[in-house]
Amino acid sequence: MRTLFVSLLVAQITFAQAQTIHSPSHKLALRFALNAAGEPTYQLSHGKKTVLTPSRLGILLKDQAGFDKGFTVAGIDSSRHDDTWAPVWGEVKQIRNHYQELAVTLRQAGAQNRRLVLRFRLFDDGLGFRYEFPAQKSLNYFTVSDELTEFNLPADHTAFWIPGDYDTNEYAYTRSRLSAVDNRPVVEAGKSIAVRDAPDAQAVATPLMLKADDGLYVNIHEAAQVNYPAMQLHVDRATHHLKAQLVPDAVGTKAYLQAPAHTPWRTLVVSDKATDIIASKLILNLNEPSKIADTGWIKPMKFVGVWWEMQIGTGTWSYADRTDTLDAKGQLIPHGRHAANTQNVKRYIDFAAKHGIQGVLVEGWNTGWEDWFGNWKEEVFDFVTPYPDFNVTNIQQYAKSKGVSMIMHNETSGSVTNYERRLEAAYDFMNKHDYPAVKTGYVGRIIPRGEHHDGQWMSNHYVHVAQVAANHRVMVDMHEPVRPTGLHRTYPNWLACEAARGNEFNAFDPAGNPPEHETILPFTRLMGGPMDYTPGIFKLKNHVPGHPERQMHTTLTKQLALYVTLYSPLQMAADLPENYEPHLDAFQFIKDVPVDWDDTRVLLAEPGDYLAIARQAKGKDEWYLGAITDEQARNQEVKLDFLKLGQQYEATIYADGKGASWDKNPEAYQIRKQKVSSKTTLKLQLAAGGGTAISIKPLR
Repeated sequence: MRTLFVSLLVAQITFAQAQTIHSPSHKLALRFALNAAGEPTYQLSHGKKTVLTPSRLGILLKDQAGFDKGFTVAGIDSSRHDDTWAPVWGEVKQIRNHYQELAVTLRQAGAQNRRLVLRFRLFDDGLGFRYEFPAQKSLNYFTVSDELTEFNLPADHTAFWIPGDYDTNEYAYTRSRLSAVDNRPVVEAGKSIAVRDAPDAQAVATPLMLKADDGLYVNIHEAAQVNYPAMQLHVDRATHHLKAQLVPDAVGTKAYLQAPAHTPWRTLVVSDKATDIIASKLILNLNEPSKIADTGWIKPMKFVGVWWEMQIGTGTWSYADRTDTLDAKGQLIPHGRHAANTQNVKRYIDFAAKHGIQGVLVEGWNTGWEDWFGNWKEEVFDFVTPYPDFNVTNIQQYAKSKGVSMIMHNETSGSVTNYERRLEAAYDFMNKHDYPAVKTGYVGRIIPRGEHHDGQWMSNHYVHVAQVAANHRVMVDMHEPVRPTGLHRTYPNWLACEAARGNEFNAFDPAGNPPEHETILPFTRLMGGPMDYTPGIFKLKNHVPGHPERQMHTTLTKQLALYVTLYSPLQMAADLPENYEPHLDAFQFIKDVPVDWDDTRVLLAEPGDYLAIARQAKGKDEWYLGAITDEQARNQEVKLDFLKLGQQYEATIYADGKGASWDKNPEAYQIRKQKVSSKTTLKLQLAAGGGTAISIKPLR
C-alpha cells in the first residue's frame, strides 16, 4: 500500500507540474512543464504544426541565486477573458481581447523560499507571456543579469532581420535562413559598414519575422516594455534556437527592479496566413488601457514641414551661414541656407492651408545647431530660444489665422539629462505658443553616462516624456527611440515613432532603401506601433543637388500607397511644396487619405514581396486602398467585397504609368476613375518598385 501511495503522489506532482491550455478556438496549444532540474519550460503548436519545441524560461540575478531552477509548482490558475475595447485612434474602431490565461506560481525550495509567477495568455493569433515577481520577504531590490527565455524553433526558418544594435534600428533588412545570420561588419566599395554597438554577431533585433518551409508564419517581439531593457535575440546558427538577449546599461547590467515587479510580455504572433500577422492586435491587447482620462484633445493629423530640404542639402538646421540684412522698415531679410526662417515657414503654412493639411513641422528653429552633433556636450539646446530669423509669436499668429497648427521639434542631441531638466519649460513653451504636438530626437551617444538608446534607463525616459507631454496636452512623435511595443494604447498621445530606416535614407546614399523595404516593415517594425516613415516624395530622381546617383527607390504612386500600407496617425507630406505643384492631381490622394480608421482589411501580403491593404475612413463610408511591390513588377487582383452591399462607389485609381519603374521611370503615373461595388474585382498592374493607391467614395 505504501508503494501505491508514493506512486499516486508522484503522479499527482507530475500532473501539477505540466499544464496544457488551448486558445479560444483551439488554433494554438501551449504546454508548460518543469524538467527534472526544476527548470520551467514551454512549447507551442499551431494545429499539427510545431511552433516551438520545449524552450527554457528563467531569470538570472546579480549577487544572488537566480529564478532559473529548483522550482516546484505551488499553484495553477487558469481563466478565460473576452471583451472588446475602443482605441482612441487606430486602424480599427473596436478590438476584441479574447484569450485563455494560465498563471503558474513557482516556488524555490531552500531558506529563501522565493516565488515566481509565469503568466501566459494564449490568443487564437499567438501567445504572450511574462515573468512576475510578487512582493515577498526574501525579495526586495534586485538586479537582473540575464534572461534565459528561449524560442526553440523546429527548423531553419527564413528570417527577415536587422542587427541587434543597442542604439539604432535604422538598418535595411536582410532575408536569410537563421543559419546564415551574421551581422559582423562588411566592406562595400572599400568602405567599412559596421554595426555600431552589437558585440554579438548573431544577435538580431525584434520584431523578428520568420517563415517556415511548411508555410507557417511566426513573429517574435514584446509588448508593454516598461522599466526594462529591449529584448534582442541571439541566434544559434547550428540549432536555429533563439535566446533572449537584453540590452545592457552603461556598466553592463540589464535591469534594476523592486518587487512587486514584472517583465514586458514576450510575444509570438502565429498563423498560416501572412495577412493575419499584420492584422493581429495581440501586442496592443497585452498593453494597459489608456492612463489619460480625457483624450478629446488627441487629434491625428497630416503635416508638411521644414525638413526635407535639410535632408537633401538645400537647407541647413544651423544659423551659422546667415548674412541677414534689414529692409527700410527694419524688417529682417534672410539670406543663406538656414531653412527655419519666418518667410520660409510661412510658405509652408500657406501651402498647408491651401490644401487642407493640418500641421507644419519646423526643424532648426532653435539655437544650438552649430555645434550639436558628435561633441557629446551636456548642454546644447534649451528648447525655448529661437534663432533671430524665427519669429515665434509672428508665426504663431500667422498659422492661427490660416487654421494651421505648428508642430514643435525638440532634438536632444543625446543629452537626455539636459532634456529632462528642461522638460517642463519646453512643454510650457509649447502650450504658450499653441503647439499641439512635438517631434523629439535622440541622435548620438546618450549623455552623460553612455546609456544605450534601447536600455532600461532610456526606455523609462521615453515613457516619462509621454507622461509629461500628456500632462501638457501635447502629442508626441519620437525619433531614434527604442522600437515600440504597443504603449500607444496606454499613452494615446504617443502618436508615432521612427525606430527604423525611414524614407530619408534615399537621400543619404545610392543604396537607399531597397524596393522590398516597405513590404517588410509591416511585418517587422510596425508590429509594435505606428511609424513616422515620412512618405510622399514626388521628386524621385535628381532630388539631391550634386548627387545624381541618389534617387528614391519607389515609383510616385508607391509613395501614395505608403499612406495606406505604412500605418500612422501622424503622416507627413514630406516633399518640398514646389515639388508637389506640377503633380497636384496626384497630390489629391494625399489631401484625401485619412489618418484615422474604422476598419482595416489586409487583402494580400507576403513579407519582402508585396502587400495590399484597404482601410475605411473614421466615421465615413469611404475606403482607401494601397498596394505595393518589391523590385518585381506584379499583377494583382483585389476583391472589393468589404464594400457595403448594394452601394455604388466611385474609385479613383492612382496607378503606375506606362513604362514606369522605380529605377528608370519612377514619376510616370496615370489616374482613372471607375464605378465599383462589393462585387467588383480590380486588376492592378504594379511596376517594378511600384504601387497603386485608390480612393473609394460612395456615389450619391
